[in-house]
Amino acid sequence: MEIGYKLAAESFGPAELVRQAVLAEEAGFDFVEISDHFHPWLDNQGHSPFAWSVLGSIAARTTRIGLATGVTCPTVRYHPAVIAQAAATLALLSDGRFVLGVGSGERLNEHVVGTGFPDAVSTRHAMLREALEIIRLLWRGGYRSYEGTYLRLEDARIFDLPEEPPLIAVAASGGASTKVAAELGDALFATEDNPDIVRQYREAGGGGPRYAEVPMAWAPDEHTAARAALETSRWAVTGWKVMSELPNPVNFEAATTTVREEDILAKFACGNDPERYEEVAQGFVDAGFDRLVMQNAGPDPDGFIDFYRRELDSRLRRLKPDGETP
Repeated sequence: MEIGYKLAAESFGPAELVRQAVLAEEAGFDFVEISDHFHPWLDNQGHSPFAWSVLGSIAARTTRIGLATGVTCPTVRYHPAVIAQAAATLALLSDGRFVLGVGSGERLNEHVVGTGFPDAVSTRHAMLREALEIIRLLWRGGYRSYEGTYLRLEDARIFDLPEEPPLIAVAASGGASTKVAAELGDALFATEDNPDIVRQYREAGGGGPRYAEVPMAWAPDEHTAARAALETSRWAVTGWKVMSELPNPVNFEAATTTVREEDILAKFACGNDPERYEEVAQGFVDAGFDRLVMQNAGPDPDGFIDFYRRELDSRLRRLKPDGETP
């Protein structure tokens, strides 16, 4: 079991994210993960810095903690050749501590370049498959070309490559995407405690690490924590079919007007009771995930990191799937 800390890039500026990553390393987290967005989910979150610059700064300020994107879409806003080069560079700067998390993307971030975001999910998956083939091809070294249905590469070479390429964790939520993760990735990435995702990944031949984001909101009391999560993170209860389709923060504002504090409490571990955090995390462990990312939506990141160090670290590392002996 490895435990990660989610850097909330939609809620904090770049320097603050680097500071939190340093604190996370000191508190004993195994890795930090950062979303790669152009927009925040809601305007009141107020931030969305360039993830790759933040990760480079974190690599320079830390020595042990792993780094990961959670996740990058390498098909529309970025060409996969750019991501292949960026990931290779970050792997070198971090001495091999980087994991490239990728996914088929959200309209929220990808439409901004004006080339269109595919309506059909099947097209997005096909594009992701081609992107991963291009990334893998470039990481083999030498000059490479690729002619796909959606993506192309012409006579390109990455000159600075690590001895071992970064692991690739592929985001999945169903059968088609888990197949891509199993066939072209090294690991699985998910946001739901759904055992079917892990089962389908394994049935497709996937045997790598399995990352999942665990929703939580720390504050000295449950109500304060839930209200903070409701204010900035209510989009998280809408589900992936909504999250992947809406184009702008104002659309998420409209789509989440009916979300209540009770909805937050049902999904998030809120407050300061470590047993509730353990309960929510256990659901992900039972679903088959072994890389848990603490996604804190509370108002005090320093308080949460200290709470993790004092109360959660040892509890979470002891978790086993239901039925297994600790």
